[in-house]
Amino acid sequence: MTPNGSGVAVRARLRVRGGLSRSSPRPCRGAQASPWLYLAPALVVLGGLLVYPIYQLGLISVFRYTQAQVSGGEPTAFVGLGNYSDVFSDDQFWSVLLATVCFAAACVVSTLAVGCALAVLLTRVRAVPRLALMLAALGAWATPAVTGSTVWLFLFDADFGPVNRVLGLGDHSWTYGRYSAFFLVLLEVVWCSFPFVMVTVYAGIRAVPSEVLEAAALDGASQWRIWRSVLAPMLRPILTVVTIQSVIWDFKIFTQIYVMTGGGGIAGQNLVLNVYAYQQAFASSQYGLGAAIGVVTLLVLLAVTLVYLRLLRRQGEEL
Repeated sequence: MTPNGSGVAVRARLRVRGGLSRSSPRPCRGAQASPWLYLAPALVVLGGLLVYPIYQLGLISVFRYTQAQVSGGEPTAFVGLGNYSDVFSDDQFWSVLLATVCFAAACVVSTLAVGCALAVLLTRVRAVPRLALMLAALGAWATPAVTGSTVWLFLFDADFGPVNRVLGLGDHSWTYGRYSAFFLVLLEVVWCSFPFVMVTVYAGIRAVPSEVLEAAALDGASQWRIWRSVLAPMLRPILTVVTIQSVIWDFKIFTQIYVMTGGGGIAGQNLVLNVYAYQQAFASSQYGLGAAIGVVTLLVLLAVTLVYLRLLRRQGEEL
């Protein structure tokens, strides 16, 4: 090769390494904008279904908006943070918030435990039992919340419920006591929520290479050790998604509590934030106050989600 040709080859290599090759394609503006064009319909739908209602919720929360304003008898008055001040100065709000956090945490932990355990079980059984379990779980998942709550109320009914007869509890009322009522609602929430966790985690387990699990089994690891040391770290992105979804769903429980405890239990002993906001907004016609409670609930959910994601990032997880 001639010196001149060698110099040309060297300069060509340098241009390629430096990213200056004339033949390398540069993304045009249309290519950069095309993903947003594909996402535009979904963004429009999300804007209509999420952004605008949240805006209206925040707007109502800063006005005195009662039945008098709804009927047109009195003008709407701007109160600023007055509704939030009333909410935070109410002792019942703090007790309801504490009960909501504890109840949601119990529901999330129970749902994840049951869903993950059954997902592992699906990988251990044959095709027919696996299909039967999947169909039963999807049936529970597809059942409307009102229907499921009514069925569970009948199962634990003090007079005609089969559970009391099997356990020999006589006419014991599960909805009379505060903790027994919360426990009954927790069972119904887990029953209708675990299928999502089970199916999602099962799909993640099936994507794990079988050689990894076989190597762990050959090393003498138990099933619990395989889950804790092998599967759980590999499935952490999936577990993050189902955890956040469960936190959101369980924190804003309304139907199960309202139906199974008769609107919040005796003297409001089983109130959660959504039911409490409903009572303030519609039972007391304090729509601005109910909207303020809704905004607080939204901010609490955002805070919990962001804290959870931040903790995962500190552990080096890529989300």
